[in-house]
Amino acid sequence: MKLSVVIPVYNEIATIHRILPLVVAALPGVEKELILVDDCSGDGTREWLREHLKPLAGRYRELRGAADGIAATEAAADQAGASLKVLFHEENRGKGAALRTGFAAAGGEVIVVQDADLEYDPADWGRMWPLIAEHRLADVVYGSRFYGRPHRSLQFHHLMANRLLSLLFSVLYNQALSDMEVCYKMFTREVLESLSLSADDFGFEVQFSAQVALARRWRIYEVGITYYGRDYHEGKKINWRDGVKALGYLLKYRF
Repeated sequence: MKLSVVIPVYNEIATIHRILPLVVAALPGVEKELILVDDCSGDGTREWLREHLKPLAGRYRELRGAADGIAATEAAADQAGASLKVLFHEENRGKGAALRTGFAAAGGEVIVVQDADLEYDPADWGRMWPLIAEHRLADVVYGSRFYGRPHRSLQFHHLMANRLLSLLFSVLYNQALSDMEVCYKMFTREVLESLSLSADDFGFEVQFSAQVALARRWRIYEVGITYYGRDYHEGKKINWRDGVKALGYLLKYRF
């Protein structure tokens, strides 16, 4: 089975060259395709992708990144490798729009969302992938930052906002989730093809979860993941306005 890794990118020049080697190294025995969608970055990320990543064609078993370039080791024909697709938005449209662009280009039997920063560790896929691809127990696997794995301690209101949104989601949709807003969502192609996504912004998180829960036919699991959260000084983009919007989306997609 092939894993499609969809990576929305917006102003991540400081981290893009560091996250890509980790993504390629994760699940070393699994064939992967990386689909990066730049959402009209303005900090040099767009130019870095065009110069250093766009020319890469083929399958690679290792990437070694740096701010001034990237080195790649090709995979042998009998090895699992990672291919790369780089797509560009001509205007900033939001995370949800970037994900939809990436999903449309995905060819794998399983899809996972990966942010372009360093808040999440792709090594955690090692607990998610087997539930879908090996044991065939799950159709959707959520990571959870609240299941006992190491996570950075940040502002209290961020924690409470995440817990409140997940609680309200669980009540409204009768689907227990401890971390609805988490980036790490891994799911099968069947699930993807059943969705009708339209949210352009961070409302994607609510809309995806709402449609999965309301279908009442997908097997949903959660696993604990590590979380290296960053604050606004380090480039965090989601803010309190997105939290308020999420409350509205919870009602909109339910009723």
